[in-house]
Amino acid sequence: MWGFLASSSLIIGGVLALRLRPSRRLVGLVMAFGAGVLISAVAYELVGEAAATASRGRAVAAGLFAGCGVFFAGSWLIDRLGGGQRKDPGGGQAGGVALAIVLGIVLDGIPESIVIGLGLLLGEGVSVAVIAAVFLSNLPEAIAATTGLAAAGWKTSRIYGLWLLVAAVAGLSSLAGFALFDEASPNTIAFVLAFAAGAILTMLADTMMPEAFEQGGKLVGLCTTIGFALAFAISTLE
Repeated sequence: MWGFLASSSLIIGGVLALRLRPSRRLVGLVMAFGAGVLISAVAYELVGEAAATASRGRAVAAGLFAGCGVFFAGSWLIDRLGGGQRKDPGGGQAGGVALAIVLGIVLDGIPESIVIGLGLLLGEGVSVAVIAAVFLSNLPEAIAATTGLAAAGWKTSRIYGLWLLVAAVAGLSSLAGFALFDEASPNTIAFVLAFAAGAILTMLADTMMPEAFEQGGKLVGLCTTIGFALAFAISTLE
């Protein structure tokens, strides 16, 4: 439920993009804001929590680089299959393969969704900061991708179906994070948290930030910092 709720902003973002049709510059700035939110979540809710949970720092380092490597390999493969422009707000998806685009968007959302389920295993309930970070970061991603998919000729019903599918997968990923690691040791949980952090950081550098800068220009730095500050404030209020 929490995983689906956090990812429901994908559907909201799709609706906003199709109804309001924001400019590419605005989409880029909103993406930068979302990137700042995710950077804060990685720093304080993932790596910080992993370091506090693990008895050995090696588990955190191993998870961080494993997440980076796995996401890099998966993203490279999807790019080769035709999904490299999955978040391009300019319609670059027209030259891609539909299945690869869908798989790429799903891949981008799985690590952060697993973390939501893991949070329940730590005995502290659902992290408001993580839910907010996933929700706020998914919104600009969906706006950017929807704008591009619409420009590439995707039908409205097809786009809505995509976001419903991704939100459902996110909910199942959260469930998997809770169920699969129910009996896991603290070091294993720390590894998975760091794994998600490495994957998200790689995604930010590989797809989200380049697109944000290309579309939004110099103001992306300001918007990224605002997003980071907001997410940090939410984290400190928990």
